[in-house]
Amino acid sequence: MGKTIAGLALKKGYEIVYKSGRSFAEGDLNRADVAIEFSAPEAAAANIAAALEKGIPVVSGTTGWLEDYERIISLCKEKNGSFMYASNFSLGVNLFYAINEYTANLMAPQKDYAVSIEEIHHTEKKDAPSGTAITLAETILKYSEKKTWKLDGKQADELPVTARREKDVKGTHIITYESEIDTIQISHRAHSREGFAVGALLAASYIKDKKGVFSIREVFGIKS
Repeated sequence: MGKTIAGLALKKGYEIVYKSGRSFAEGDLNRADVAIEFSAPEAAAANIAAALEKGIPVVSGTTGWLEDYERIISLCKEKNGSFMYASNFSLGVNLFYAINEYTANLMAPQKDYAVSIEEIHHTEKKDAPSGTAITLAETILKYSEKKTWKLDGKQADELPVTARREKDVKGTHIITYESEIDTIQISHRAHSREGFAVGALLAASYIKDKKGVFSIREVFGIKS
């Protein structure tokens, strides 16, 4: 994702003043107007904190690090900074989030339907389930009698989430409501990573001159 965002940023006329990875860092972070952070779960919180400490707004799309989320939010407020985290920056996925919430609310009284989530990603993806699947699951739980989501969950009070890893899959999420009579499904399938990159650049432009903690829905104008 980092490479996809960098390539699109250059095409759109942005100047990249700093890049870093596991084994390299080049440029000067202090020159940045905004930082876009797509890294690995173990590095995300430190990367975000480093930019916030310098007063640089941060957009983060890394998943799997949210045990540090509240600490990062506190740091952002302490520094009077700007921060946006999203499990997915694609417009289509964020519309899908809204559809998922509407569907979960609609299906809540229908006790004959069992709900489940399946996500499929490329083999290099480290966290499972995906951050997008977790966001979908947490929304469903708001309208469900289930207590929690669980990877391959089997218990009656668990919302089961299945994660599959296949070669060169950009990202697929399927929500299934199944009864003895029929099956209802809603799904989102990404065809390329460019949709995520476009959203991340829009988010960076959105928060550049603002202060606070923001949501990607604000960028796209999607109302709850």
